[in-house]
Amino acid sequence: MTGLSQSFVKQTNLASSQAVGLNMSDFEQMLAFARTIYRLKENPAYLLKLADHLPEAAHIESDWPSVLMGFDFHISPDGPKLIEINNNAGGLYIGQGQWLPQSEIKDMHGTLEQRLVAMFPEDWQSIVILDEDIVQQYMYPEMCAYAELLRRQGRHVFLLAPEDVQLRGDGLYGMDERLDAIYNRHTDFYLQTEALADIRRAYERRQIILNPHPRSYALIGDKTRMVDWWKTGLLEECVSEEAAGFIRRITPETRRLADMDADQVWQERKGWVFKPAARHGGKGVVLGRAMSRKRYASLNISDTIVQRMVPASEVEIEGQSMKLDIRLFMHGEDLIALAGRVWRGQVTNFREPGSGWVSLKLV
Repeated sequence: MTGLSQSFVKQTNLASSQAVGLNMSDFEQMLAFARTIYRLKENPAYLLKLADHLPEAAHIESDWPSVLMGFDFHISPDGPKLIEINNNAGGLYIGQGQWLPQSEIKDMHGTLEQRLVAMFPEDWQSIVILDEDIVQQYMYPEMCAYAELLRRQGRHVFLLAPEDVQLRGDGLYGMDERLDAIYNRHTDFYLQTEALADIRRAYERRQIILNPHPRSYALIGDKTRMVDWWKTGLLEECVSEEAAGFIRRITPETRRLADMDADQVWQERKGWVFKPAARHGGKGVVLGRAMSRKRYASLNISDTIVQRMVPASEVEIEGQSMKLDIRLFMHGEDLIALAGRVWRGQVTNFREPGSGWVSLKLV
């Protein structure tokens, strides 16, 4: 099953072929932030602080930077503000064999396709692109496109769901072939569900390379890390005062609801965004200004974080006013791609007509 033909039928939402301008200063701050956070996850003091709070799978170290970490930002009057870090970001493939056009930026070398392929070392010759119920995924066409890029390099690439992968004595197999690596698009980042049991065992035995991997999610992608960055003194014990201030300037104030006075938060709800710590991609996010008392009472206090509200900026697309956020796709400290998302509504979504991805140009 290659899915290649389907990848040319479906496509990611593209809002406009016209690039949206992005201020150079804002871009430089976002890129510096992404690189600062990547270095933070290698910081011995930071690792020591988190050691007792990481799930088992996250204690397994990896030699590889995670493929396509996505750093999402809103642009405020005070500059860029982090909204979320995605462990396996998508959105670059726009269908019909085309990838989202990229501006020429000195921090990006070669073509987008070359940068994408370079993230996968040459000795990863047998690769599975993995997701739950993969053929039904919204991003399935994009995963097919990645498979095609890698197959052009002579690699064996399979698009499989977890139940299509089996553990044997000498390693993990898919389509009756021993696998070198998994490009993981599944959102069970800590490999905790029964469906991923074989993959977890192979990963623990170092019989498979998993990328993105649990450790990258635990150290920077998990939303509770933003809570940690706002804990008094934590960053100061790990990095310089200047670096700690920079991280907090870009990251809006973020707290655990369980650590706050519930009545006071309700009174101040219009200034907060409520997010489930364990979900991704904007799922379950509620703006305080749109929240009812009943909805507030139903929140899982132990699993909810609150973040200072940072309204998205607005741009005109095809004569319509749309909200905008920015995504940097990173591989370690290397910038792989840059993209914008435009939409209408309370939170990022592609349901409204005219919403979707846009290219960005630095101005």
